[in-house]
Amino acid sequence: MAKDRKKPGDDPGADSAGRRQRWEGRVGPLAGEAGTQGLRADRYIADELGLLSRSQIKARGALLFVNGKPAKVSTLLKGGEALAVEWIEEASADLVPEDLPIELLYEDDRVVVVNKAQGMVTHPGHGNRRGTLANALLWRLAPAAGPDGAASPARAGIVHRLDKDTSGVIIAAKDAEAQAFLASQFKERSTRKEYLAIARGQPPASEGRIENRLGRDRRDRKRFAIVGAAQDAAAGGRIAITDWKVLATYGPFVLFSLRPRTGRTHQLRVHLASLGMPILGDPIYGRPDRDFPGASLMLHAYRLRILLPGHAEPGLFKAPMPERFRRLIALLEKRYGMRGQGA
Repeated sequence: MAKDRKKPGDDPGADSAGRRQRWEGRVGPLAGEAGTQGLRADRYIADELGLLSRSQIKARGALLFVNGKPAKVSTLLKGGEALAVEWIEEASADLVPEDLPIELLYEDDRVVVVNKAQGMVTHPGHGNRRGTLANALLWRLAPAAGPDGAASPARAGIVHRLDKDTSGVIIAAKDAEAQAFLASQFKERSTRKEYLAIARGQPPASEGRIENRLGRDRRDRKRFAIVGAAQDAAAGGRIAITDWKVLATYGPFVLFSLRPRTGRTHQLRVHLASLGMPILGDPIYGRPDRDFPGASLMLHAYRLRILLPGHAEPGLFKAPMPERFRRLIALLEKRYGMRGQGA
């Protein structure tokens, strides 16, 4: 795991639009193609550390130092380098604190764990500048920072994401050092995540693994698709691995436990659809169900196991099965009965 340190950004010479932030640490081991060919510094900062997006690196005047020397964002990292990043944490134009209701599962002085509600967007984006989890966390994480939230960590401390219509466990950091510490675990795949999903169809077995490459669908850029086998690097895309297990069956419906080993966008949705069993209520990879045409996406981030800053052992955080699952399962049990143990 990368050893990360933060030098707080209370630089009196910083622009009035925000405060100067600094992160420094050592680049962890790089897996797969990146380990042999190198990974661009801006991609490492955005995708692996989660400090800033690639657009934010440019917009916030980020300065990069590799092994103590100034470096370009295109510098290829091989792993093991000393990396430092300095940037101006922008004010309210990017993210506005909002006093929104959120369900806390855990909180200490370094992190907060939330049960994200279905329908809440994780990060602001086009058409979703307000009402997001990031807006709510910024309000909670930096109440003393004033209305511009300048003292908060990048992206309101969020190090992973859930789709708008996926509910469940999500963790955020309260400072840049904790943010990098958590992000490194997602990058190194040392976290353990479990989702619950309900789908219609006949699974090929009681459990299994799906391993392939996912990339943008060439016919629809809003969708992702399987672009090749995991071992076929020439196919492009990124390796995606999901372990799945049948927890219970209710006539033609199945309650799944899904354990993603990678964290690709729409991974679980694409993978279940590849079994011929798109998740019930999925408007992108499925179609309205003939029995439940109004169902919302039946996907829930159920459990997350992760090591917290300052702790010796990983913590396990659980978001209880949501009411929409309980209502549907009760209806399915009444109509078809149940086989299996359930969640």
